[in-house]
Amino acid sequence: MMILQALNRYYDILFNDEQLKISYGYTMIGVSFALNLSEEGELLDVLPLFQKVQRGKKEVEVPRSMILPQRMKRASNIAPNFLWDNNVYVLGISDRDETKPEYSCKRFEAFKELHHRLLAESSSHAARALLAFLDRHDPAQARDHPAIANYLDGLLEGGNLVFQLNGEFIHAYPELREIWEEHYTGQEADKMQCLVTGKLAPIARLHPNIKKVRGARAGGASLISFNKNSFTSYNMTQGQNSPVSRKAAFGYTTALNYLLSDANPNKKLFLGDTTVVYWAESENRAYEKAMADLFDPSYQRQTTGEAQQSRRDTERRLGEVAEKVKRAGMLDLDAIRESLGDENPRAYILGLAPNEARVSVRFFITDPFDKIARNIMQHYRDLEMVKEFEDQPKYLSVRSILYETVSKKSSDRNAYPLLAGAVFRAILTNSPYPAALFYAVINRVRADMDDRSRGIRKITYGRAAIIKAFLIRKYSHRAANPYEEVLIMSLNEQSTIPAYLLGRLFAVLEKVQQEAIGEVNASIKDRYFTSACASPRSVFPTLLRLSQHHIAKAKFGYASDRRIQEILNLLDVEQNPIPARLTLDEQGLFVLGYYHQRAHFYTKKDKAVIETES
Repeated sequence: MMILQALNRYYDILFNDEQLKISYGYTMIGVSFALNLSEEGELLDVLPLFQKVQRGKKEVEVPRSMILPQRMKRASNIAPNFLWDNNVYVLGISDRDETKPEYSCKRFEAFKELHHRLLAESSSHAARALLAFLDRHDPAQARDHPAIANYLDGLLEGGNLVFQLNGEFIHAYPELREIWEEHYTGQEADKMQCLVTGKLAPIARLHPNIKKVRGARAGGASLISFNKNSFTSYNMTQGQNSPVSRKAAFGYTTALNYLLSDANPNKKLFLGDTTVVYWAESENRAYEKAMADLFDPSYQRQTTGEAQQSRRDTERRLGEVAEKVKRAGMLDLDAIRESLGDENPRAYILGLAPNEARVSVRFFITDPFDKIARNIMQHYRDLEMVKEFEDQPKYLSVRSILYETVSKKSSDRNAYPLLAGAVFRAILTNSPYPAALFYAVINRVRADMDDRSRGIRKITYGRAAIIKAFLIRKYSHRAANPYEEVLIMSLNEQSTIPAYLLGRLFAVLEKVQQEAIGEVNASIKDRYFTSACASPRSVFPTLLRLSQHHIAKAKFGYASDRRIQEILNLLDVEQNPIPARLTLDEQGLFVLGYYHQRAHFYTKKDKAVIETES
């Protein structure tokens, strides 16, 4: 219930935003066409209402968003909307007409009956024109009408339709809005105490659908619903079982649908099968923009339309900070906080997953904005890692992290759903990352083979960063961290931790092979890395013998030989033999040592040393 209360409070904030024009009994709907009527109800023309918007690098056409009377909830039932609907209800035509002619006819008749019932007593010329159209319209002859024939294919795709009279939309006429509002608020309903507001009010039997949750039904799904006997008690059915007032049901669903819609300038996050939305309990919408920048610093917004060009001064100041962040490649939390002012509102992050005709809550996290922002920044600090290439991102988004756990050969690139939620929860609460994340990365290291043609690499910048961050947080609540000295951004040449040293040694042995014989079909990493990482004693004697042949052939073999000897001295193999087995944590250190040493080969300092030695 805490989720509904938070969303209902957010609805109050949206209601006061003049740009959004949200009000009780209405909702934002995408509309594809308008039917232009004469005063006598004759269909004069069909007008496309598509708008061009930027989606990534492409410009696409989407239905125009309009504020219309609240959508009726329907599945297999017949339930027409007021003053708007799709082609089946408004025109009585569909792609099922040949096999099920009664399907469209029944829906058109229901649409016609609703409007006659509500508008019969109205003196509005718009109401008379609409009723005249419905009376004279014949679904059987509709496809032959010149105006409909011109856009028949588009109409049959199922977009929504509205009506226009004398250049004005009929749904905008004050008289018709008044009729709708009286009908919407006056419907009979049981009065009970609302669990959201605590007030005695008419209870919503069915709640409006939640739309645009990835994987859920295209027509929308329910967050709260009861439709089986097993979900009822004390003869309470559907809305009575968990009483939420009509206004609160409208409020929370309107707020959630806005967060999920394209009208929201802050993009949704997709983690596995989970759709993530976020908001702050403040009229200053810049906090939400700041959250979007923190979740994904590399994301560039596409600003289109007058609404986005006229954002408040605080948003402009934050935008200037964000641009500096992107140019400098770093986030400055203090600068973001300074641009927002002294307010520290409560922030909310909600993860929703599809579940047949319903939407389930994967996670719900709430804390003051400042705390969430600092937790996210700590996450980025824990992930800091030396780059191998300049074009690698400084900040790894949550999606980038999860991407490292999935096989690049798989057709399904989504991470395991429960893992996605657990990782995001750990980031926002500054708690240890789930062990499943570490295991998944280690498994990918074991399973993957380098394949340049397919962009597959066994040890990546992202995987090394995840291993480091996981081990930092795993031991952060213990008295001492035995691996603290190597859980850093770049190479520690003084560390004597065996697993880390063995990883470094493997990187040197691989490099000397490459210098000696160049690219080969199966390098020592392809053949031996997994075994060396898990059972080093069984592999390294063989690798060290092979290295002597490679050193003799390599142009700078003596430099590699010196590095090998330095690492062996730190290992002190005479006193401490190479371990027979490495634990999972030590295998992570092995990978980290390998990555640090390999990245060190390509730093400017190391290149200068090589040039001097040559």
